[in-house]
Amino acid sequence: MRVFLAFFKKELLESARSGKFLILGILFFAFGVMNPAIAKLTPWMMEMLAEELAASGMTVGEVAVDALTSWTQFFKNIPMALIAFVFLYSSSFTKEYESGTLVLMLTRGLARRNVVLAKAAVMELVWSAGYFLCFGVTYGYNAYYWDNSIAVELMPAVMNWWLFGVFTVALLILFSTLSRNSGGVLLGTGGCVLVSYLVSMIPKAAKYLPTALMNSAQLLTGVEKADEYTAAVIITAAASVICIALAVPILDKKQI
Repeated sequence: MRVFLAFFKKELLESARSGKFLILGILFFAFGVMNPAIAKLTPWMMEMLAEELAASGMTVGEVAVDALTSWTQFFKNIPMALIAFVFLYSSSFTKEYESGTLVLMLTRGLARRNVVLAKAAVMELVWSAGYFLCFGVTYGYNAYYWDNSIAVELMPAVMNWWLFGVFTVALLILFSTLSRNSGGVLLGTGGCVLVSYLVSMIPKAAKYLPTALMNSAQLLTGVEKADEYTAAVIITAAASVICIALAVPILDKKQI
């Protein structure tokens, strides 16, 4: 446990020194502010476009915005934050393969499983911290300007999308042990998400796939119920654990 904690602290310090914490902190905070800001500015923007649209024969009525408008924006923006996260951490393993620092640590007795588990813990922790920072900022502004209670089943929707992020990070960890370069890591992670998305086009399969959690914004209006996502939640959680569990033996057998 002491070895794991030591490597865990080393990973945290490296993320801080490399500027990843700062970049992601600013990004998630900015998206958190942007969600209610866009909602507040929507009537003004539509008013600015009204004359131009009227010339095209289109009439713009009064635009009403509320907390639901902001939360809808939250679910539109968070995928971009996740993509940025994946790009920043795609070289977490491969950078150490190339520099040889991992070899040095392994020769000093560091167990490979501790490498996988510590890096996984840091990545999942950073994703969770960034995600809930964005959520907290948006929630606070929405509570100040409007009323969050208008968003039906808000917490299940938020937790569903967080879990999808956890799954994506688990894929990132798995492909980091399989590939020697960040391009392969990005291709593998993005490819799995794309395959899941394409398969979800089959109606009977959609509710069982991790990408179903990306549609959680529909919970906000009551169009869908939280229990409709139960299968996807269980499968996504299990798949996340399996990805990290597979990464351990893969790195054990990898020639570094």
